[in-house]
Amino acid sequence: MLTRTTCAAALLALTAGFATAQTTAPQTAPQPTAPAPTAPAAPAARTDNAMKEIDAAKAAKIGLAQALATAESQGGQGRAIDADFEKAEGSTPTHWEIKVVYPDGKLVEHYINADTGALIKSENQPFERYFTRLKVSDFQDAKTSLKDALAIAEQKTGGKAFEAEVEREGSSVVYEITVALADKTQEIKIGPDGNVVQ
Repeated sequence: MLTRTTCAAALLALTAGFATAQTTAPQTAPQPTAPAPTAPAAPAARTDNAMKEIDAAKAAKIGLAQALATAESQGGQGRAIDADFEKAEGSTPTHWEIKVVYPDGKLVEHYINADTGALIKSENQPFERYFTRLKVSDFQDAKTSLKDALAIAEQKTGGKAFEAEVEREGSSVVYEITVALADKTQEIKIGPDGNVVQ
């Protein structure tokens, strides 16, 4: 009797274990989940830095037009063709970097203090490095100067110009002026005849 009971109990345990093995899902190791992608922080930082530079340019005591006049008065009858605003860095104060081309083909970059209007330094630059499609005569032949183009751009937009560059379209130069408005910037192109280029 004892043996039958023991066998029955063993058989019952074996059957229960077999049924459990069939109904229980196999245990697997949890799969690692990839973290949700996040937007890179660098572009936001660059945008913030750009806005700080624009605000600094708008607050500069010496505007771009005055800085152009100072740069053009250095060393003869030069014509300003490119301008950038730069915040203070190291021992160099906040300044305008203005490239001026001279009738003899020389290109000089003048650094003008944005708070005092004084010339900080001047550096000779290779013309071809910056203007591969333009010739010195293109600037001399343009009826509108960069200084004129700045005034037109500011009048059209109601903003303050803080950056300017020149490019060639067709057979003449076109000035691309970046103007700071209250909460954004706007680019406007001025042709050699003083008209806005669409």
